[in-house]
Amino acid sequence: MPDILGGRDLQAGGTWLALHRNGRFATVTNFRDAVPKSGKLRSRGHLITEFLNSDRSPRDYLENIDADAYAGFNLLVSDGIELAYLSNRGGGCRVLPPGIYGVANAILDSPWVKVERSTRELSKLIASGRVNASTLLTLLGDREKARVAEVESGQLGFEKAHAMSAPFIVQADYGTRCSSVLLRDNENRFRFTEVRFTADGSSSGRSDFTGGVAAQSE
Repeated sequence: MPDILGGRDLQAGGTWLALHRNGRFATVTNFRDAVPKSGKLRSRGHLITEFLNSDRSPRDYLENIDADAYAGFNLLVSDGIELAYLSNRGGGCRVLPPGIYGVANAILDSPWVKVERSTRELSKLIASGRVNASTLLTLLGDREKARVAEVESGQLGFEKAHAMSAPFIVQADYGTRCSSVLLRDNENRFRFTEVRFTADGSSSGRSDFTGGVAAQSE
């Protein structure tokens, strides 16, 4: 897909975050509900590519998703003008006004320690005018775990839940393998930065892309 920039899921062929040259972008996270995967469910990564290849408005696209066909997800989509959010774990479709939001593996703006800490730090970066790829990657690289008393282990067990309480997760079987930053200015110029990681949290490569969002012909 030469018009789409983003990572590719080698198992199912979709992606977790991508940008179309016409200015549309989307990202998806899974949902920490500890429900076993079903072979009958569709890959969540295709929710992104299907939106990017469509001309539907964000709201219209989200309202027509067969949410039961996927495992738990949080999905954010934008056409460069409107940003909308949907989770198939409740809350319905929402068009989001300008602001700062945080989403991990639960409903948007859930009061998780790492979500609240990250949104606070992002607010500080914006207030100080220090938003760039380096500062945002540092924010995403936060490996501080929640305090023991703040960990809700649920069905995961304490050790795994504690490891997953950090924004950057280091575990052999489930952890952060990629950090991505997408920046776009008022002149529709964009920068997309991706840093990849091994299972022990070591950096294994970086890619930087810059360009301009192409205008759509009427």
